[in-house]
Amino acid sequence: MLKQITFVVLAAVGLASCGGGKSEEAGSTEIAGNISIDGSSTVFPLSEAMAEEFGLKNPKARVTVGESGTGGGFKKFGRGEIDICGASRPIKDSEKEICDSAGIKYLELEVAYDGLAVVVNKENTWVDKLTTAELKIMWETAAQGKITSWKQVRASFPDEPLHLYGAGTASGTFDYFTEEICGKKGESRGDYTASENDNTLVTGVAGDKGGLAYFGMAYYENNKEQLKIVPIDNGSGTGVIPTQETVLNKSYAPLSRPLYIYVSEKAMARPEVQAFVSFFIDNAPVLSKEVGYVPCEASIYETQKGLIKASMEKNAPAK
Repeated sequence: MLKQITFVVLAAVGLASCGGGKSEEAGSTEIAGNISIDGSSTVFPLSEAMAEEFGLKNPKARVTVGESGTGGGFKKFGRGEIDICGASRPIKDSEKEICDSAGIKYLELEVAYDGLAVVVNKENTWVDKLTTAELKIMWETAAQGKITSWKQVRASFPDEPLHLYGAGTASGTFDYFTEEICGKKGESRGDYTASENDNTLVTGVAGDKGGLAYFGMAYYENNKEQLKIVPIDNGSGTGVIPTQETVLNKSYAPLSRPLYIYVSEKAMARPEVQAFVSFFIDNAPVLSKEVGYVPCEASIYETQKGLIKASMEKNAPAK
């Protein structure tokens, strides 16, 4: 489904994603208007799928979906340029301060879980699994310009060039990975191929025998034929890969995490945004799985629906 959705929505980025019908959440009210989403490249496939499905039900609602990274999305959100920011990490204190100073209040909604996939080239025959300590050897700041061969990571590995591909510094994925693997946000070597577009990282590793990358599991699920996933051993002695089960039961550690959307309260005063956000949460259990992520527990979605309802009541026109 993801490849089809990507074709339709990417053709419309900057314009719209349209379809036909009426929203169940809106009852008999016809939904029309523009809705803008930007932010995390990890959340992008889910937002993209939601935009496509919502457009099929609401022909006059135009949903624009971008992917400038979590940090880039929050910059736009804090300037009031977008209605919704997709995020692969919680909002930072510095980003909260920008929103506060601009008078932007928001809803934080948890929409799915992700397991960061670590992948190598299909021709890589020597990696059976990697420990978190070995990932640190590759990615820590001290490795820059020094750890350039697979043999330096593990003595039994061949003396093959090591080429790294990863999220750009504006990405929530970069923040999360560096904190969990290197011990501190931003503490990563800089001599790697960085991109906010995970498809660029997929293409890079797929064409590089010595390559290794990390990105959201949806991008692995939709490119399995091009990549080899690496089981991760966090010290237990057993390598684990990200799946629906291992992410949900937290056995894929430490690289499992929640995904979010942030919606401005001002935008929530508009019927089209109310309808879309309600649609997003109602359909997250199915569409998150379809694009390659893991649905949250039912109780979490019920909590999110309560937050949406409260925001809608708060922003209802005075009678």
